Amino acid sequence: MKTTLAMCLMATAPFLFGVAALGADLRGHGGPVRAIAVTADGQTAITGGFDAKAIIWSIKTGEAREVLLFHDGQVDAVAALPQGRFASAGADGRIAVWEAGRSTPVAVLQGHSAPVVSLAVSPDGSTLASASWDGSVRVWPLSGGEPRVLQGHRGNVNAVAYLSDGTLASAGYDAAVMLWPAEGGAPVRVAMPAPLSALVATRSDRVFVGGADGKLSELNRGGTILAEGAASSSPITALAVTANERYIAASSIKGEIVLLDVKSLQPVRTFGSAGVPVWALAFSPDGKTLLSGGGDQVVGEWNVEAGQRLGTKIEGSADPMAEYAGNPDAEVFRACVACHTLDPHEGDRAGPTLHGIFGRRIASVPGYRYSPAFREMDIVWTPETVSKLFELGPSRYTPGTKMPEQTIRDPEHRAALIRFLQAETRSN
Repeated sequence: MKTTLAMCLMATAPFLFGVAALGADLRGHGGPVRAIAVTADGQTAITGGFDAKAIIWSIKTGEAREVLLFHDGQVDAVAALPQGRFASAGADGRIAVWEAGRSTPVAVLQGHSAPVVSLAVSPDGSTLASASWDGSVRVWPLSGGEPRVLQGHRGNVNAVAYLSDGTLASAGYDAAVMLWPAEGGAPVRVAMPAPLSALVATRSDRVFVGGADGKLSELNRGGTILAEGAASSSPITALAVTANERYIAASSIKGEIVLLDVKSLQPVRTFGSAGVPVWALAFSPDGKTLLSGGGDQVVGEWNVEAGQRLGTKIEGSADPMAEYAGNPDAEVFRACVACHTLDPHEGDRAGPTLHGIFGRRIASVPGYRYSPAFREMDIVWTPETVSKLFELGPSRYTPGTKMPEQTIRDPEHRAALIRFLQAETRSN
């Protein structure tokens, strides 16, 4: 069934998505965009979304060339591989390897027991690294064979990137960066001040990480912290660096995109925001264009030097929290709006609707595809249980969840979220 639907979508892609002018938004995902990768020639991009799709795009025309349907749940990571191949990975813990023109994967890499949220290709193109919420990093030979399993993080691993000699860097929710030598041996572990969600490495082996405190830190290949800078007032969600190492871009849970000078880590300019989280960033090879994806369900293109968005925004991409302007309790919910609706008529997004949540048993919204772990839990959503979910974090309170990892450590902020949900989700 999935194969048949994928073939139909690919055959009709130009009609479903239109052929956009150069510099227009890439439109086609039915949910927030979670991941972006661009090929070395700058002609093609692959994106992954909360709608369980991976889409291969012509950057020049904006055409969706192929829609790839395979994953059970959101696609959290994508990569452009050598020889025109692509990889996608997601909440089902599987990694699919794709060849152009084929509606099914040519290989499926299995072994992770939780969502795979980051992929990285080695400099020589021989291996693919994956980071997972099962606490492990795996290095897969693309020619086939068993992966090398790297364990050392104490919780969700959120990002991986290669250095020039094949050393692998990883960052996790345990507030640690780990540097794994290509030839094996003991890794270097670097403790950071806050949980980490994003990591990127440059061609000259500069490693940058960003996390929950909104700070951007630079490390060298030995693990020494060289510099720090404030990129955002909210948690960093994605990082990208230009090939010439002039700029680094950082996005946040609040939706802003900040361009920083790589040498000084000082902000150069801030790009406009749709007011929803930006989950993914990628520069074109020449560094002149930045692609971004997030809660507005499109891939936006930005002129890096001008700081302007190319093309036009789609209808409905305005701030979804605009109607709650002036309500301080609503600001805590902003990180949730990308995945959950409040109005019963809007239905589900990546997560189920929150309408009528209080008094509802877990995994009980009709028609929503919950993870198996959720269906086996005995929880009723009350102000107390929702508060505990965000105090401990979804991975601890509801192990096996596909929900993005978020915690609200301030009790007053948790109370504000509960007040907002009590006011806006009750059944009339």
